[in-house]
Amino acid sequence: MFAVIDIETTGGSPKSDKITEIAIYIHDGLQIVDEFVTLVNPEIRIPYFITGLTGITNEMVADAPRFFEIARKVVEMTEGNVFVAHNVNFDYSFLRQEFKSLGFEYNRKTLDTIRLARQVVPGLKSYSLGKLCDSLSIPLNGRHRAGGDALATVRLLEELLNRDRKNVAAKILKPGYPEGLNEHLSKKKLDRLPEETGVYYFWDERGELIYIGKSKNIRTRVFQHLHNQTTQKAMEMRDRIAEITWELTGNELIALLLESDEIKKLKPIYNRAQRRNIWNFALFTYTDHQGYIRFSIGKTEGENPPVCTFTSKREGRDLLADWVQQYQLCPKLAGLYESGGACFHRGIGECRGACTGEESADDYNQRAKLLLDRFEYEHDDFLILDQGRKPEEVAVVCIEHGQYRGFGFTSAENEGNPDVLRDSICFYSDNRDIHSLIRLYLRKNKVKIIPL
Repeated sequence: MFAVIDIETTGGSPKSDKITEIAIYIHDGLQIVDEFVTLVNPEIRIPYFITGLTGITNEMVADAPRFFEIARKVVEMTEGNVFVAHNVNFDYSFLRQEFKSLGFEYNRKTLDTIRLARQVVPGLKSYSLGKLCDSLSIPLNGRHRAGGDALATVRLLEELLNRDRKNVAAKILKPGYPEGLNEHLSKKKLDRLPEETGVYYFWDERGELIYIGKSKNIRTRVFQHLHNQTTQKAMEMRDRIAEITWELTGNELIALLLESDEIKKLKPIYNRAQRRNIWNFALFTYTDHQGYIRFSIGKTEGENPPVCTFTSKREGRDLLADWVQQYQLCPKLAGLYESGGACFHRGIGECRGACTGEESADDYNQRAKLLLDRFEYEHDDFLILDQGRKPEEVAVVCIEHGQYRGFGFTSAENEGNPDVLRDSICFYSDNRDIHSLIRLYLRKNKVKIIPL
């Protein structure tokens, strides 16, 4: 699978410039199977000459999502796919820098259609996207806009694959076995890897578990590890892999839950050594000595359970500021800034006076609880049903009294019997990360909910 991508930016430097638009077309080698196109608020001004080139103005991106709001979408759409772009280093370096600013290492196998075109159609005067499309009679509408350029790159990729599918496409679609692997990790073992969703385990020659991961396509993700030469640590881990085992889960939610539990329980060395969790900051709440509900943004450390999690402190503060305005809360009591007396918003009439005691705790807390309610489950006791490991099976996740109890699998014939579904559960430990995973999954995926 290919993820054909084009971005527009505020300039040419990934370190100082930002993305203003992104387009992603997922292609299976024959046709487009999924797409995502959006403007992005770069949170910096777009230079006049860039607007002249792309037509994207500051006003157009003012209400667009910021990158952290689409980051998970980009990760999920591109996971397991070849990252394709025309002059791929430009697009790839900007995305890597955006994820780096969120504390997340973004790595994908890349394919440059410029290099591919030079192999398949040698001798042309220019291999710029515009000139190449003219030479090959490929329509190019919306030049210097992400959607138009990405779609033209899709058509270019199709043309190049059609011209030399046997040789070039075979190498891309089925990359060769990586060189220099541990002598105990044979091609026969790699051939057994499933192309299904689940959790995988890396073991060294002494039988020590060194890494746990999850993926929608275990085989593809493992091969990414084995081809990864981006860091010394990645190459060190690759060289130690002598055996690979896995556990199929049927859907991504179970994979997320199992991976989280296994890492906390088994603590493989390379999971400890790398920063795998991008949700490093959280919203916390407490009641002060005067009875007012207070909020704060902090790191996800310790035992205090968070209300919700964020990729960065800035993201958390920005969202909390929006919620303060939406629920008419006091910025001082929300921990957005400190002052000795009334908050600034009180002076301009946007705070009702909780910071000075003019508004009672009961009145203020009614609105604060509305904010907290948005992060609660709809039911205290319920089951989540999702795809099982095979067609005739259903996966079950159990929440009781607002706490995570575990998951299990049972026959799809039992979907209408809550008692049988409940009996299929294998119990797992509850922790703060689990609920963030579940809530995010429920917001993004259609699953069946059965109240208990």
